[in-house]
Amino acid sequence: MQIFIRNAAKLLAVNVEQDDTVQDVYEYVAQESGCEMTDLLLSVHGMILNNEQTIEEVTFVPGTIIDATVKVRGGKTHGRINNAGKVKNQTPKVAPQEKPKKKTGRARRREQYAHRFSNKVAVPNGLRVGPNSNYQLPATA
Repeated sequence: MQIFIRNAAKLLAVNVEQDDTVQDVYEYVAQESGCEMTDLLLSVHGMILNNEQTIEEVTFVPGTIIDATVKVRGGKTHGRINNAGKVKNQTPKVAPQEKPKKKTGRARRREQYAHRFSNKVAVPNGLRVGPNSNYQLPATA
């Protein structure tokens, strides 16, 4: 029976028997691709194949395509992707502070009046000056 093995470079055709094991297929792919057998992963439809299984147990049909990939080594990743999702855990916990209650009703209206009319700086030219103005009246001699 002929099956196909797809790796990054090419598509390999392999003739296998029903009593062959997946280990034999691993050996063939390692020999053809030139990499170590321990670095290879063979999978069919996303399911990784076990070395001890026979071709009959895996239920290959003629023309089945097996994906051969190389294992990716672990380690530190470059950039900020290694910190993804960790910001919440790294942020120090700050106790909530009490905020002063906003004034309502008569007290708020009184504050508005004082802000808008009572505390205005009198300007000689008659322009209105806001509460954050640093304008000072000229000193009289």
